[in-house]
Amino acid sequence: MADRLIRITTALAVVAVAVVAAVISYRHAYELVHSHGETGPTARLVPFTVDGLIWAASMVILDSSRRRQPAPPLAKWSLAVGIVATVGANVAHGASHGPIGAIVSAWPALALVGSFELLMTLTRNAARGNLAQDEQRTNPEQPRTKAGQTPEQAVLDDYKASLNGPGRPLSQRHLAERHGIDRRKVKRIISGMTQQKS
Repeated sequence: MADRLIRITTALAVVAVAVVAAVISYRHAYELVHSHGETGPTARLVPFTVDGLIWAASMVILDSSRRRQPAPPLAKWSLAVGIVATVGANVAHGASHGPIGAIVSAWPALALVGSFELLMTLTRNAARGNLAQDEQRTNPEQPRTKAGQTPEQAVLDDYKASLNGPGRPLSQRHLAERHGIDRRKVKRIISGMTQQKS
């Protein structure tokens, strides 16, 4: 119950900050576009293309994370370009008021991007927790670590078994989460195994 309350209140705070930051960031971008010759629908819609790109790229990255697949490079590049564009537009809007004006003007864009990425992190972590619970429900008779077996040995056994199975071997992140040990330790275990083979 406490975990759920933390997640809900954090999500509400993140959404509130994101909404306020989005309104201010939009106004800055609109005024910048308008002051550079665009009017009417074009001036009103251009700022949406920037934030829309950030949203779309983040959703693709989130979907990849939920499927335990690497994020497509285009999504990562699009997210980076969107962040640079929204921060750049806000900095340019405040630049006429000097360095402090540029920083103050850039803050809403930074808050918007930061809040949005925090929300994505919450969503990804909740999805991972649900996936782990589903695994436990579907395989209750299979404990993560067998009796008398160290977590390190369990990681090694799982990794070896995945080498012989269909598809790619289990990722270091998946093994670390499954057995509750540090990812760097998983990397050392797998590296030790491959060195022994060679």
